[in-house]
Amino acid sequence: MQPVTELTASPVSTPSYTTVWPLWRKMIFRFFLILLSFQMVPWLGTIPYVGYVIDYYEQLMDWIVNFGNRHFFHVKDVLVPPNGSGDTSYGWAELWTTLSLSLVGSIIWSLFDRKRLNYIHLNYWLCLCTRYYVALVAFTYGFDKVLPLQMPFPNMHQLATPLGDFLPMRLSWMFIGYSGPYQVFSGFMEVFAGLLLLYRRTATLGVLMATGVFINVMMLNLSYDIPVKIFSMQMVLICLFLLANEGKRMFYFFVLNKPAALCSLYFFTYPKLWMRITRVILKLAFIVFAIILPFYNNYGFYKSLSHAGDKKQPVKNGVYEVTVYAVNGHQLPLAVSDTMRWQDVIFENGLGSARTADTAFRQRYRRGYFAYEEDSVTHILAFKNPLSQNTIANFRYEAPDTSIIRLWGLEHSDSLYIELKKTNRHFQLAEKQFHWLSEANR
Repeated sequence: MQPVTELTASPVSTPSYTTVWPLWRKMIFRFFLILLSFQMVPWLGTIPYVGYVIDYYEQLMDWIVNFGNRHFFHVKDVLVPPNGSGDTSYGWAELWTTLSLSLVGSIIWSLFDRKRLNYIHLNYWLCLCTRYYVALVAFTYGFDKVLPLQMPFPNMHQLATPLGDFLPMRLSWMFIGYSGPYQVFSGFMEVFAGLLLLYRRTATLGVLMATGVFINVMMLNLSYDIPVKIFSMQMVLICLFLLANEGKRMFYFFVLNKPAALCSLYFFTYPKLWMRITRVILKLAFIVFAIILPFYNNYGFYKSLSHAGDKKQPVKNGVYEVTVYAVNGHQLPLAVSDTMRWQDVIFENGLGSARTADTAFRQRYRRGYFAYEEDSVTHILAFKNPLSQNTIANFRYEAPDTSIIRLWGLEHSDSLYIELKKTNRHFQLAEKQFHWLSEANR
C-alpha cells in the first residue's frame, strides 16, 4: 500500500522587509501610488468636514488641468466641465494631466529614492485604501440598481418615440431599465463584491468579482457610447492593479493548478491596542457612511417615487391626440410638413411631452419635453422647461370629462387654443411579458 500523504495548508506568504524589489516593480509602484491618489482623493470629500479641504485641492487641480491643456494637451480651446457626462473635454484633459504628473512624479521619486529596497509597507496601505475605494464605488452604484433607481422603466414618452430616433446610450438605459430583475441582479453583484472586499479573508474573491463587474460596465459604456468611459476604464485598471499584487498566487492556482501561498497582501499586524481599536472604529464608520446611510436614503427616495402617481390629478396620465390646434384664432389642420403644430401630447406624473419641433420645449428624440404643474383652484396648467424651470406657457384648462382637456393661453406671444382627446394607445412593451413556454420566436 502507498503511504497516505497528509494534506497541509499552503504556507503563508509572509512579506519580508529585506526583500529586494526589481527596479521595474518599484517604478510601477511609484507610478500607481501617485495615479491612484489622484483618483481617490476627490472621494474623500464625502467624509463630513473633509470636503472643505478637498475644495482647495480641486481648485488647485482645476488650475493645473487648464494650464496643462493650454500648453501641452490642447484637447479643446475652452474645456467643458463634467456635467452628467464624465467624458467631457475637461475629463480627458484631467486624465492626460494626471497620467503625465504620475509619470514625471515617479521618475523624480526614483531619482531621490534609489536605495530603497522595496515598498512592502507602503504597498499595504495603498492596497488597503484602494480596496475600500473599489468597495465604496461598488456600493454607490450597486444600491442604485438594487432598489432599482439608476435605470427606470421606460416611460410613456419613450415608448411613444420611434426606436430609430434613440441614441445608443438611451437604448441601453431602457434595455436595462425594462427588466427590474436583471437590474436588481446586476446591482446585487456589485454590492456583493463590495461586501467581500470588506473582509480580508474574502478580499481576493471580492477583487475578482469586482473586476468582472466593472469590465462588464466598461464594455457597456464603450459599446453603447455611454459617457462614463473614463471612469469605468479607471475602475478596471484599479481592480487589475489589486489583482497584479496577487499575480503569482493566482498563476499558481488558476494556471498551473498548484497550491498557492495564503494571501498576505491585506494582513498587517497592529502591535498597539489603540491601533486595533482605531481600525475597528474606522471600519464601522465606513459601513455606516458607505452602506447603511446610502441604502436608507435611496430606499426613502424609492418609496417616494413609488407613491408619485398616487395623488389625484385633474389632468390624467396618458397619451392625448391633438384634435384642435388654433393659433390666434386660426385653426391649423394636421399636416406632416408642419413640425411646429402639436400632434400629440403625453402627461405622466409631472412630466409632459409633445410631438413638435417647437424649441421652447426641451427637444429630445424629436419630442418637446416640459414639466407641468396644476393649480386645481385657478385651473392653471403651467408648462416649464424641465431643466431650467423657466416658464414656457401658462394655460387655463378645463376637463369636462376624463378623456377631454381644453387649453388656452399665450406662447411665443401667440394665442393658442388646444383640444386634447385621450387615446387608448397601447404599448405592448409595457406589459412586461414573460413566457416559460414559447412555441415560436417572437
